[in-house]
Amino acid sequence: MNAISSIAQERAVRSGHPRAHYRTIWISDIHLGTKGCNAEMLVDFLDNVDSDTLYLVGDIVDGWQLKKRVYWPTAHNDVVWRVMKRARRGTRVIYIPGNHDEIFRQFTGMSFGGVEIRRKMIHTTVEGRKLLVLHGDEFDTVMLAHRWLAFVGDAAYTALMALNRRVNQVRRWLGLPYWTLSKIAKHKVKNAVAFITRFEEIVAHEAGRRRVNGVVCGHIHTAEIRQFGEITYYNDGDWVEGCTALVEHHDGRMEILHWAEVMAARTLSAAADDLEVAA
Repeated sequence: MNAISSIAQERAVRSGHPRAHYRTIWISDIHLGTKGCNAEMLVDFLDNVDSDTLYLVGDIVDGWQLKKRVYWPTAHNDVVWRVMKRARRGTRVIYIPGNHDEIFRQFTGMSFGGVEIRRKMIHTTVEGRKLLVLHGDEFDTVMLAHRWLAFVGDAAYTALMALNRRVNQVRRWLGLPYWTLSKIAKHKVKNAVAFITRFEEIVAHEAGRRRVNGVVCGHIHTAEIRQFGEITYYNDGDWVEGCTALVEHHDGRMEILHWAEVMAARTLSAAADDLEVAA
Protein backbone atom coordinates (compact mmCIF):
# COMPACT_ATOMS: atom_id res chain seq x y z
CA MET A 1 0.00 0.00 0.00
CA ASN A 2 1.38 3.42 -0.90
CA ALA A 3 1.62 6.28 1.59
CA ILE A 4 -1.38 8.15 0.16
CA SER A 5 -3.75 5.17 0.38
CA SER A 6 -2.50 4.34 3.88
CA ILE A 7 -3.21 7.86 5.10
CA ALA A 8 -6.60 7.96 3.42
CA GLN A 9 -7.61 4.64 4.88
CA GLU A 10 -6.33 5.57 8.32
CA ARG A 11 -8.42 8.73 8.30
CA ALA A 12 -11.51 6.77 7.28
CA VAL A 13 -11.24 4.35 10.21
CA ARG A 14 -10.10 6.80 12.88
CA SER A 15 -12.38 6.83 15.92
CA GLY A 16 -15.32 9.14 15.52
CA HIS A 17 -15.31 8.99 11.72
CA PRO A 18 -17.71 6.92 9.60
CA ARG A 19 -16.62 3.54 8.34
CA ALA A 20 -14.86 3.34 4.99
CA HIS A 21 -17.45 2.10 2.51
CA TYR A 22 -16.64 0.11 -0.61
CA ARG A 23 -18.76 -1.29 -3.40
CA THR A 24 -17.22 -4.76 -2.97
CA ILE A 25 -14.86 -6.49 -0.54
CA TRP A 26 -13.11 -9.82 -1.11
CA ILE A 27 -11.44 -11.71 1.75
CA SER A 28 -10.26 -15.31 1.96
CA ASP A 29 -8.05 -17.80 3.75
CA ILE A 30 -9.09 -16.75 7.24
CA HIS A 31 -8.58 -20.29 8.61
CA LEU A 32 -10.91 -20.00 11.60
CA GLY A 33 -10.22 -22.88 13.96
CA THR A 34 -6.44 -22.47 13.86
CA LYS A 35 -4.03 -20.62 16.11
CA GLY A 36 -2.55 -18.90 13.07
CA CYS A 37 -5.78 -17.05 12.30
CA ASN A 38 -5.45 -13.31 12.98
CA ALA A 39 -9.06 -13.08 14.13
CA GLU A 40 -8.56 -9.97 16.27
CA MET A 41 -7.12 -8.07 13.32
CA LEU A 42 -9.98 -9.25 11.10
CA VAL A 43 -12.52 -8.12 13.70
CA ASP A 44 -10.89 -4.69 13.63
CA PHE A 45 -11.16 -4.70 9.83
CA LEU A 46 -14.85 -5.67 9.89
CA ASP A 47 -15.56 -3.00 12.51
CA ASN A 48 -14.05 -0.28 10.34
CA VAL A 49 -15.14 -1.05 6.78
CA ASP A 50 -18.41 -1.78 5.03
CA SER A 51 -19.56 -2.75 1.54
CA ASP A 52 -22.56 -3.47 -0.65
CA THR A 53 -21.20 -6.95 -1.37
CA LEU A 54 -18.82 -9.16 0.63
CA TYR A 55 -17.17 -12.19 -0.97
CA LEU A 56 -15.72 -14.90 1.29
CA VAL A 57 -13.36 -16.57 -1.16
CA GLY A 58 -12.66 -19.89 0.55
CA ASP A 59 -10.77 -21.41 3.49
CA ILE A 60 -12.85 -19.36 5.89
CA VAL A 61 -13.01 -22.26 8.34
CA ASP A 62 -10.12 -24.74 8.49
CA GLY A 63 -11.78 -28.14 8.49
CA TRP A 64 -8.45 -29.92 8.13
CA GLN A 65 -7.22 -28.62 11.48
CA LEU A 66 -10.58 -28.94 13.24
CA LYS A 67 -10.59 -32.65 12.39
CA LYS A 68 -7.36 -33.00 14.37
CA ARG A 69 -8.45 -30.97 17.37
CA VAL A 70 -11.00 -28.32 18.23
CA TYR A 71 -9.65 -24.81 18.64
CA TRP A 72 -12.27 -22.07 18.63
CA PRO A 73 -11.60 -19.01 20.82
CA THR A 74 -14.06 -16.15 21.34
CA ALA A 75 -12.45 -14.00 18.63
CA HIS A 76 -13.37 -16.63 16.03
CA ASN A 77 -17.00 -16.44 17.12
CA ASP A 78 -16.72 -12.65 16.84
CA VAL A 79 -15.73 -12.94 13.18
CA VAL A 80 -18.67 -15.23 12.37
CA TRP A 81 -21.08 -12.98 14.26
CA ARG A 82 -19.96 -9.88 12.37
CA VAL A 83 -20.29 -11.58 8.99
CA MET A 84 -23.79 -12.85 9.82
CA LYS A 85 -24.77 -9.40 11.09
CA ARG A 86 -23.78 -7.89 7.73
CA ALA A 87 -25.94 -10.41 5.89
CA ARG A 88 -28.92 -9.64 8.12
CA ARG A 89 -28.67 -5.90 7.61
CA GLY A 90 -28.60 -6.12 3.82
CA THR A 91 -25.02 -6.69 2.67
CA ARG A 92 -24.91 -9.38 0.01
CA VAL A 93 -22.58 -12.04 1.42
CA ILE A 94 -21.34 -14.75 -0.97
CA TYR A 95 -19.35 -17.69 0.40
CA ILE A 96 -17.23 -19.70 -2.05
CA PRO A 97 -15.74 -22.63 -0.07
CA GLY A 98 -12.12 -23.62 -0.61
CA ASN A 99 -10.22 -26.85 -0.06
CA HIS A 100 -9.90 -26.45 3.72
CA ASP A 101 -13.65 -25.86 4.09
CA GLU A 102 -14.72 -28.08 1.17
CA ILE A 103 -17.35 -29.73 3.38
CA PHE A 104 -19.55 -26.70 2.65
CA ARG A 105 -19.39 -27.26 -1.11
CA GLN A 106 -22.20 -29.80 -0.79
CA PHE A 107 -24.50 -26.88 0.05
CA THR A 108 -23.72 -24.96 -3.16
CA GLY A 109 -26.78 -23.04 -4.34
CA MET A 110 -28.24 -22.76 -0.85
CA SER A 111 -28.41 -19.81 1.55
CA PHE A 112 -27.95 -19.83 5.31
CA GLY A 113 -28.79 -16.75 7.36
CA GLY A 114 -28.52 -14.63 4.22
CA VAL A 115 -25.10 -16.05 3.28
CA GLU A 116 -25.17 -17.48 -0.26
CA ILE A 117 -22.99 -20.52 -0.93
CA ARG A 118 -21.60 -20.73 -4.46
CA ARG A 119 -18.88 -22.78 -6.19
CA LYS A 120 -17.80 -19.76 -8.24
CA MET A 121 -19.28 -16.43 -9.31
CA ILE A 122 -19.06 -13.86 -12.07
CA HIS A 123 -18.78 -10.40 -10.51
CA THR A 124 -19.63 -7.34 -12.59
CA THR A 125 -17.72 -4.22 -11.57
CA VAL A 126 -19.20 -0.73 -11.63
CA GLU A 127 -17.38 -0.25 -14.96
CA GLY A 128 -19.04 -3.36 -16.43
CA ARG A 129 -15.94 -5.58 -16.31
CA LYS A 130 -16.59 -9.29 -15.68
CA LEU A 131 -14.49 -10.98 -13.00
CA LEU A 132 -14.45 -14.72 -12.34
CA VAL A 133 -14.39 -15.29 -8.56
CA LEU A 134 -13.23 -18.66 -7.18
CA HIS A 135 -10.98 -19.97 -4.43
CA GLY A 136 -8.24 -21.30 -6.72
CA ASP A 137 -7.40 -24.74 -5.31
CA GLU A 138 -8.75 -26.30 -8.52
CA PHE A 139 -5.62 -24.94 -10.24
CA ASP A 140 -3.15 -26.14 -7.61
CA THR A 141 -1.34 -29.07 -9.25
CA VAL A 142 -0.24 -30.39 -5.84
CA MET A 143 -3.85 -30.52 -4.65
CA LEU A 144 -5.03 -32.16 -7.87
CA ALA A 145 -2.32 -34.76 -8.37
CA HIS A 146 -1.01 -35.51 -4.88
CA ARG A 147 -3.58 -34.78 -2.19
CA TRP A 148 -1.45 -36.53 0.45
CA LEU A 149 1.40 -34.13 -0.32
CA ALA A 150 -0.95 -31.19 0.23
CA PHE A 151 -1.60 -32.44 3.77
CA VAL A 152 2.15 -32.73 4.41
CA GLY A 153 2.61 -29.20 3.13
CA ASP A 154 -0.21 -28.02 5.37
CA ALA A 155 1.56 -29.50 8.39
CA ALA A 156 4.80 -27.70 7.47
CA TYR A 157 2.91 -24.44 6.94
CA THR A 158 1.22 -24.83 10.35
CA ALA A 159 4.65 -25.20 11.97
CA LEU A 160 5.88 -22.05 10.20
CA MET A 161 2.82 -20.15 11.41
CA ALA A 162 3.52 -21.27 14.98
CA LEU A 163 6.98 -19.75 14.67
CA ASN A 164 5.44 -16.62 13.15
CA ARG A 165 3.18 -16.24 16.22
CA ARG A 166 6.17 -16.46 18.57
CA VAL A 167 8.06 -13.84 16.57
CA ASN A 168 5.11 -11.45 16.70
CA GLN A 169 4.60 -11.99 20.43
CA VAL A 170 8.14 -10.75 20.94
CA ARG A 171 7.54 -7.84 18.55
CA ARG A 172 4.41 -6.82 20.48
CA TRP A 173 6.39 -6.86 23.74
CA LEU A 174 8.93 -4.58 22.07
CA GLY A 175 6.19 -2.27 20.77
CA LEU A 176 6.84 -3.22 17.13
CA PRO A 177 4.11 -3.69 14.48
CA TYR A 178 2.93 -7.00 13.05
CA TRP A 179 5.40 -8.75 10.71
CA THR A 180 4.93 -11.83 8.54
CA LEU A 181 7.75 -14.37 8.51
CA SER A 182 6.36 -16.65 5.81
CA LYS A 183 5.86 -13.78 3.37
CA ILE A 184 9.59 -13.07 3.54
CA ALA A 185 10.35 -16.79 3.16
CA LYS A 186 8.14 -17.08 0.07
CA HIS A 187 9.96 -14.25 -1.67
CA LYS A 188 13.36 -15.70 -0.78
CA VAL A 189 12.74 -19.29 -1.85
CA LYS A 190 13.08 -19.65 -5.62
CA ASN A 191 10.74 -22.65 -5.91
CA ALA A 192 8.00 -20.89 -3.98
CA VAL A 193 8.25 -17.84 -6.22
CA ALA A 194 8.11 -20.07 -9.32
CA PHE A 195 5.05 -21.90 -7.98
CA ILE A 196 3.20 -18.65 -7.26
CA THR A 197 4.02 -17.26 -10.70
CA ARG A 198 2.88 -20.45 -12.42
CA PHE A 199 -0.34 -20.52 -10.38
CA GLU A 200 -1.12 -16.92 -11.37
CA GLU A 201 -0.51 -17.70 -15.04
CA ILE A 202 -2.78 -20.76 -14.99
CA VAL A 203 -5.63 -18.93 -13.24
CA ALA A 204 -5.35 -15.97 -15.64
CA HIS A 205 -5.40 -18.37 -18.60
CA GLU A 206 -8.63 -19.93 -17.31
CA ALA A 207 -10.19 -16.47 -17.00
CA GLY A 208 -9.26 -15.79 -20.61
CA ARG A 209 -10.77 -19.11 -21.69
CA ARG A 210 -14.03 -18.12 -20.01
CA ARG A 211 -13.95 -14.78 -21.86
CA VAL A 212 -14.05 -12.58 -18.77
CA ASN A 213 -11.93 -9.52 -18.01
CA GLY A 214 -10.26 -10.78 -14.87
CA VAL A 215 -10.19 -13.26 -12.02
CA VAL A 216 -10.28 -12.95 -8.21
CA CYS A 217 -8.98 -15.81 -6.07
CA GLY A 218 -7.22 -16.68 -2.82
CA HIS A 219 -5.63 -20.00 -1.84
CA ILE A 220 -1.90 -19.21 -2.09
CA HIS A 221 -1.84 -16.51 0.64
CA THR A 222 -0.15 -13.97 -1.60
CA ALA A 223 -2.05 -10.74 -2.27
CA GLU A 224 -1.39 -9.47 -5.77
CA ILE A 225 -2.74 -7.47 -8.70
CA ARG A 226 -1.10 -8.44 -12.00
CA GLN A 227 -1.86 -8.04 -15.67
CA PHE A 228 -1.60 -11.00 -18.05
CA GLY A 229 -2.36 -9.60 -21.49
CA GLU A 230 -5.98 -8.48 -21.37
CA ILE A 231 -6.70 -10.40 -18.15
CA THR A 232 -6.28 -8.83 -14.72
CA TYR A 233 -5.37 -11.26 -11.96
CA TYR A 234 -6.38 -10.37 -8.40
CA ASN A 235 -5.52 -12.34 -5.27
CA ASP A 236 -7.02 -11.05 -2.03
CA GLY A 237 -4.36 -12.68 0.17
CA ASP A 238 -5.19 -14.07 3.60
CA TRP A 239 -5.81 -13.40 7.31
CA VAL A 240 -3.15 -15.74 8.67
CA GLU A 241 -0.02 -13.88 7.70
CA GLY A 242 -0.61 -11.02 5.25
CA CYS A 243 -3.95 -9.78 6.68
CA THR A 244 -5.13 -8.28 3.40
CA ALA A 245 -8.37 -7.63 1.54
CA LEU A 246 -9.19 -6.71 -2.05
CA VAL A 247 -11.69 -3.87 -2.42
CA GLU A 248 -13.58 -2.26 -5.27
CA HIS A 249 -14.14 1.47 -4.76
CA HIS A 250 -17.38 3.05 -5.89
CA ASP A 251 -15.52 4.69 -8.78
CA GLY A 252 -14.29 1.29 -9.98
CA ARG A 253 -10.74 1.42 -8.62
CA MET A 254 -9.41 -1.87 -7.26
CA GLU A 255 -7.02 -1.88 -4.31
CA ILE A 256 -5.40 -4.28 -1.89
CA LEU A 257 -5.67 -3.14 1.72
CA HIS A 258 -2.85 -4.24 4.03
CA TRP A 259 -4.62 -4.02 7.37
CA ALA A 260 -1.53 -4.32 9.58
CA GLU A 261 -0.24 -1.14 7.89
CA VAL A 262 -3.59 0.59 8.41
CA MET A 263 -3.57 -0.26 12.11
CA ALA A 264 0.05 0.87 12.49
CA ALA A 265 -0.74 4.19 10.76
CA ARG A 266 -3.77 4.65 13.02
CA THR A 267 -1.63 4.06 16.12
CA LEU A 268 0.96 6.59 14.96
CA SER A 269 -1.77 9.13 14.19
CA ALA A 270 -3.33 8.63 17.62
CA ALA A 271 0.05 9.09 19.30
CA ALA A 272 0.64 12.28 17.27
CA ASP A 273 -2.81 13.59 18.28
CA ASP A 274 -2.01 12.88 21.95
CA LEU A 275 1.27 14.80 21.67
CA GLU A 276 -0.53 17.70 20.03
CA VAL A 277 -3.12 17.82 22.81
CA ALA A 278 -0.41 17.60 25.47
CA ALA A 279 1.46 20.48 23.83
